[in-house]
Amino acid sequence: MIKLMIGNQKGGVGKTTTAIALARCFADRGLRTLLIDSDPQGSIAVTLRLKPETYFADFILNQLRLPDCVTKVAENLEVLCGNRETTAMEQRIFTMYGREHVFQTAFRMYEESYDVIVVDVAPSISLLQACSMVFCQNVLIPISMDTLSVSGAGATIFSAQTIGNSVRTPIRTVALLPTIVNRRYGLTDVVMKMIDQLSETYKIPILSAIRTDQIIGKAARAHKMIADLDPKAKALEDFEAAATAILSLFQADGLKPQHGESVAV
Repeated sequence: MIKLMIGNQKGGVGKTTTAIALARCFADRGLRTLLIDSDPQGSIAVTLRLKPETYFADFILNQLRLPDCVTKVAENLEVLCGNRETTAMEQRIFTMYGREHVFQTAFRMYEESYDVIVVDVAPSISLLQACSMVFCQNVLIPISMDTLSVSGAGATIFSAQTIGNSVRTPIRTVALLPTIVNRRYGLTDVVMKMIDQLSETYKIPILSAIRTDQIIGKAARAHKMIADLDPKAKALEDFEAAATAILSLFQADGLKPQHGESVAV
């Protein structure tokens, strides 16, 4: 079982795009994948134009069955959508005992139904982010080509360490993922050097970059996944490479997918 939180304290870094694209890449490899949107903005539902009858908040607060709350969007891929009620859910969780472990408890009986769980979080320090970190114990940080996104990545790494220490749960940053990369701009070289420094300081691997690609915007406007709009898109090629690298990192730790294809390290 692989659980992965996608997060950066800075917004606009391609976080939701990364979560959707990677989840689809895992699913297309035959891995049963659950994509969870814990962002109150409900970006995944908006992006894919999903209108489920029940949402993440219904699953957590009303203790509904997970199979009744998810939406199937592709073969091997289901989505648990977030919405505005996610904010009310967070406020309720604040009053609960062992609140950082709420997601762990809620999903425990369903984890065997999936090979991969991907959680998209809001670009802010919040209780829901803490719950997601404790639940996944693995964080992937997308970093776009601006200096503030690097600062946001550093804050995310620090949050993971602080939360892990406070609840005595090991939380690691699996990798840094450069996004929206256009080598023609001088700022790209500056930011990539900053990412290298961040990687060296915290001993975190850097994945191959996700290049800028018009298909990302087109897919969002069409409310479709990149793989459905253009299977040969360069951005999809980059996300596929990132998915392979992530699976290899987990395999190196002895975590292998139980279903679908094996991935060479």
